[in-house]
Amino acid sequence: MEFETRAIHDGQEPDSKTGAVIVPIYLTSTYQQEAIGQHKGYEYSRTGNPTRTALEESLASLEGGKYGLAFASGLSATTTVLNLLKSGDHIIAGDDLYGGTYRLLEKVVSNWGITTTYVDIDEITNFSSAIQANTKLIWIETPTNPLLKIIDIEFIANIAKQNNLILVVDNTFVSPYFQRPLELGADIVVHSTTKYLAGHSDIIGGAVVTSNEELYSQLKFYQNAIGAVPSPFDSWLVLRGIKTLAIRMREHEKNALYLAYFLEKHPKIEKIYYPGLPTHEHHQLAKSQMSGFGGMISLEIKGGFTEVEKFASRLKLFLLAESLGGVESLLCYPAKMTHGALPETERLKRGIKDNLLRLSVGIENPQDLKQDLENALVN
Repeated sequence: MEFETRAIHDGQEPDSKTGAVIVPIYLTSTYQQEAIGQHKGYEYSRTGNPTRTALEESLASLEGGKYGLAFASGLSATTTVLNLLKSGDHIIAGDDLYGGTYRLLEKVVSNWGITTTYVDIDEITNFSSAIQANTKLIWIETPTNPLLKIIDIEFIANIAKQNNLILVVDNTFVSPYFQRPLELGADIVVHSTTKYLAGHSDIIGGAVVTSNEELYSQLKFYQNAIGAVPSPFDSWLVLRGIKTLAIRMREHEKNALYLAYFLEKHPKIEKIYYPGLPTHEHHQLAKSQMSGFGGMISLEIKGGFTEVEKFASRLKLFLLAESLGGVESLLCYPAKMTHGALPETERLKRGIKDNLLRLSVGIENPQDLKQDLENALVN
């Protein structure tokens, strides 16, 4: 079956008892057992819940994986993956990544005795030279947050396999509709389901998908032991969003590309980051490993922070808010919002300047969005 069909049907068969077309929300914490040691597949809803099972099966199908796991947030999904490591282990990560991931690695995981080396993504061969005797895992995002760089997943996957390392790819920015890292050699895919998968800015959630049975068994154990799982209602909301994922992603991309061409030529824009533009340094790579370019745009405004404040205050449709991937358009100022956990020197070193803004382009009418940006860019 094609992606659109699987998004509507996989893991979401009609209810066997009632024929209900939509997966029921099983609001139960526990389950009656037929006898001691005999249950019907569920014991306790931290361990498993039928609504969550439907979501996990759907997530696995969309990513082309065998096993899916759902979590209470993207960071809880990330934390669970990092529990695969032990004290003394070493991580290699791309230097452009979500500020919450950086905070987790530097302020939490480091306390476990695990170290991280950040590699300049623009020098991809540095991933090989960063490998140490105790390196166990490579963590990358592509496209990256917030500079929308593209990393060659197959290239990194080959490095990982040659050195017996686990490759984890955060696929949040484009969703499995546009990119499936497992098919390119990744071992684990991570998502914040809060974003495009749910798509309506109404839940917090995370996901992990893999085809590796051994990794899945460990991750499933940690999911239950740590307990950071989504509620049945939140699982149901993500399932609802997934049904329209393909349609929404096409609209997000169409609007983003339209606005990217407009912004690229605007005299007040110093630089624009969008992999769908032929001028993007990784445009050809993006075309080769993605079937579309997503709805995220980052840009630098001429005039520094003063002009950034003016621009943000004039917008009407683009709402100044954290997060991304919802049907409504959002504006984010990474230096103070998503990447506020980075020290200023580290932030600037990574290219996150004081005049950088990130747009999550929604599915409103593109002419209305363009007019909103034009009005905000007046002198």
